Amino acid sequence: MSAKAHLEVLPRSLQVVLGLGLIALVVFPFVGSDFYAQMVSRMMILAIFAMSLDLLQGVTGLVSLGHAAFFGLAGYVLAFVTPAGEPVSLWWTLPAAVAASGLAALVIGFFVVRTHGIYFIMVTMAFAQMVFYLFFDNKVLGGSDGIYVNFKPDAKLFDLENKRVFYYFTLAMLVLVYAFLRRLLWSPFGRVLAGIRVNEHRMRAMGYGTFGYKLAAFSLAGALAGLAGFLWGAQTGYVNPELMGFHMSAHAIMMVILGGMGNFAGAIVGAFAFEYLLHWFKDLPTIGSVHLGKHWQLWMGMFIVLVVLFAPRGLLGAVERIARRKDAADE
Repeated sequence: MSAKAHLEVLPRSLQVVLGLGLIALVVFPFVGSDFYAQMVSRMMILAIFAMSLDLLQGVTGLVSLGHAAFFGLAGYVLAFVTPAGEPVSLWWTLPAAVAASGLAALVIGFFVVRTHGIYFIMVTMAFAQMVFYLFFDNKVLGGSDGIYVNFKPDAKLFDLENKRVFYYFTLAMLVLVYAFLRRLLWSPFGRVLAGIRVNEHRMRAMGYGTFGYKLAAFSLAGALAGLAGFLWGAQTGYVNPELMGFHMSAHAIMMVILGGMGNFAGAIVGAFAFEYLLHWFKDLPTIGSVHLGKHWQLWMGMFIVLVVLFAPRGLLGAVERIARRKDAADE
C-alpha cells in the first residue's frame, strides 16, 4: 500500500486540526472539572498504547493480539517496586518498567516474528495468554485480585500526586512519543518497516534482514506499550491481570482501526474516539424494557463495522476526504 493510502503524509488541513486538538488539550484542565481531566488523562495514556500498536499494525503490517501483555507488565513492575509506605523515584522506575516490557517483547518477539499472517496473530495471543495466567493464577504476583500502587512515583522536580501536574506530564509523554514515532516513520528504519508491510519478500530480495527489523519494531512497540502501562498504573493506583488480557489488546486494535492506521495521529484520534464512544454507549437510556447502555458492545461493534465499510482509512481519513472535497468545491 502506498504512503497516500496509509495517510503517512498528513495534509495541511489535518495538521491544522491536530494543532487545534493539541491546544485544546493544553487548556482543558483550566476549563474542565477534575473528573473530566482524569478521563482525558486516561485517553492520552491509551493513545500512547494505541500508537505503540500502530508501529506494528499500521507501519510494519504485523497484527498482534497480545500487545496488552507489555502494557500490563510495566504496571506490575511499578506496583512491585513501590513500597507500601512511601513513593519511589520516577527517574529509575519509569526506565525500569519500559525496559522490562521491551525485554519481554524482545524475548517473545524472537519466536513470534518468525511466523507470518494468521500464525503470527495466534502466536502473539498465545504468549499473551501465558503471561496473563502467570499473573492470574499466582498469589505471589497478586493473583486475580491485582495489586495496589499506593503512591505515584516521586519526580522531585514536580509533584505527580497533583492531578493537574500528572495531566501535563502525561500530555508531554504523548507529544514526545508522537514526535519520536513520526521521526522514526520517515527514517531509513521506518521506510524499511513500511517496505516490509508492502512486500516482505521483495525487501528480503533487496538484501534487508527483515527478521531483525521486525524484531526491533516488536521490541520497541513493547517498550512504548510499557510506558503507557506505567502511566496507567501510576494514575489508577491499581493493576490487575485484566490489563494483560485479550480484551485490552482487542481494544487497542479497534482504536488503531477507528482512527486510521500508519500515521500515529490516527491512533491518537482513535483512542479518544473509542473511549468517548464507550462512555456514551454505556450511558444510553432505557427504552421500555430494553436497557440500551447494557448492550454497549453491540453498538460499538456496529459503529466499528460502519467505519470500516464507509471510512476504510479511519476517522482521520474521513476528515481528510471531506476537506479535499471542500477544497475542490471552492475551486
